[in-house]
Amino acid sequence: MSSRRTIRGSLAGASQRGGPEIQLELSLRSEVSAISPFTDTLMRLIRKCRWVPENESEIEIALREALTNAVIHGNHEDPEKRVYLGCRGGDGEISIVIRDEGQGFEIAEIPDLTAPDNLASSHGRGIYLMTALMDEVRFERGGTVVYMRKSDRKPFALRKAR
Repeated sequence: MSSRRTIRGSLAGASQRGGPEIQLELSLRSEVSAISPFTDTLMRLIRKCRWVPENESEIEIALREALTNAVIHGNHEDPEKRVYLGCRGGDGEISIVIRDEGQGFEIAEIPDLTAPDNLASSHGRGIYLMTALMDEVRFERGGTVVYMRKSDRKPFALRKAR
């Protein structure tokens, strides 16, 4: 996969809602060829732990997009730079933080892909997919850090009075 920095948690201590609660920190080299094996390995863990079993494909797509953005746009595929990932899962939720060593970007400058003039744009689709598929997406430190969260908790629905 890549270098493993820290793994905290216990496979024996499963939560009520999903699998075990685990926190891990990993990094990968800034090469496009490293993204798929890295993602595949992490997704095997996420599926095995069953943190958000009905949303795993959405997490995988958002994870691939965020890693691709970090490697290509953040680190410009510089082999001297790394992409860092923090992941915490358990109790029906997963949080992922991805940090690159690039210069960042201004999120306000990313075009709205739903605007008619931008429908054919080839840029910004990764960010659009991440925000569409995850429950929460935030960009911090000038865009060098992306925080994503997905939960299996259903939003509260109002019931119609009879």
